[in-house]
Amino acid sequence: MKELISVLKNRDYRLLWSGSVVSLIGDGATWTALAWLAITIGNAGSVAVMAVCYTMPIILGGTVIGPLMDRLSRRFLLIADSLFRAIVVALVPIIAWTGELQLWHLYVAAGVYGLLKIVPLAVVPTLVPELVEKRALHSATALESIAYGAAGMAGPAIGGVLIAVFDAPTVLIIDAFTYLVLAACIMAIKAPLAAPEGNTSMSLRQSFGWKPVFELFKRDDVLVWTTVSFALFNATVGMIRVVIPWLVVEQLHAGAGTLGVVLAIANSGALIGAFLSGVVKPTDRQMLRVGLLQLIGGLGLLWLFGPQVWMILLGLMILEFVSTPMTVSAQVLRLARIPADIRGRTMTFMRTLLQSTSPAGSALAGPMLLAGLFSPLLVIAALSTSAPAAFVAWKYRRRSFADELGLNDPAPEKEEAKAAAP
Repeated sequence: MKELISVLKNRDYRLLWSGSVVSLIGDGATWTALAWLAITIGNAGSVAVMAVCYTMPIILGGTVIGPLMDRLSRRFLLIADSLFRAIVVALVPIIAWTGELQLWHLYVAAGVYGLLKIVPLAVVPTLVPELVEKRALHSATALESIAYGAAGMAGPAIGGVLIAVFDAPTVLIIDAFTYLVLAACIMAIKAPLAAPEGNTSMSLRQSFGWKPVFELFKRDDVLVWTTVSFALFNATVGMIRVVIPWLVVEQLHAGAGTLGVVLAIANSGALIGAFLSGVVKPTDRQMLRVGLLQLIGGLGLLWLFGPQVWMILLGLMILEFVSTPMTVSAQVLRLARIPADIRGRTMTFMRTLLQSTSPAGSALAGPMLLAGLFSPLLVIAALSTSAPAAFVAWKYRRRSFADELGLNDPAPEKEEAKAAAP
């Protein structure tokens, strides 16, 4: 915990982290509001379509925007993204208050969100190595996951309560303001946040090309297998994204408040896992840890077969709990292996692939739930998570990553003592 607090003393990192937390909480509340609007105006199939719109455009966004990450100012990209999405989100409640809101309006708003979501997903982690020292990288990465965990728990709960007290459009207006908060925090950061040194002088072909990223993947099996394994994990997340509101409405016969509580309880596992990630140090068997954590998450989904509500919540919490420490463990390893001059493109490429499988899972879940195939869907979700995890754990069970993670480097205190010795 002391390491996490120490990182937050860094003013620029604190601004980046705080703005991200506020925006992510708004995102969590927005998904609750959009899901509630979709399932009340339409049905489970409507939620599935919106989930696809919410995530599928990230493929196009990553392809088009990705190369810009290593050429344009990261400050400009984050601020422009925040302002534009604030406007789009605010348009939904304006239309709702005129009485003309239809499903396609929700799909468009979700599509714009998905199209531009890659900007903060890719840009924020690339800034971390520039704002903190190398020995603080693990703690800073853990704090990013804590932000996602806190937002995942607080956002849906806040959204559900506000929907019950006011209405879903009000929640969307609040989210529009959270984008403005993030933009203000980015503007206040003193670090340059410019494009990587030298990239602005490259030719368009050099700085926009994906060739360096593909060449990196050809020679780095760790990047390949973390991407494949996490992509399948996210497909499961896409399925569960549709399953949760379906369970609340069809199985529990409950309302928006219950949906927010269920999402919050499930996502509390991610927050707990995030704090654990900040305490547990990197290990020389980092990939083995990643594989075992994901395997536990896949097997935890079997609790959803239980007839009791607490069993369902436990399964969801296990999935969310392991997602954070396994993400932090893999992220630290990635940042240590990716060259700085192509970090933006590489992170965009990876996160685009990772996010693109979530809509595939959502697209599969909708029709299967409508056909009454909940149990087969759950089996597919469990296998999609646990099978690649078992392979990764086996493949890297003996491989050490101590040098790459700096585990063999002397502690700063020892270096200072050595320098001060006569």
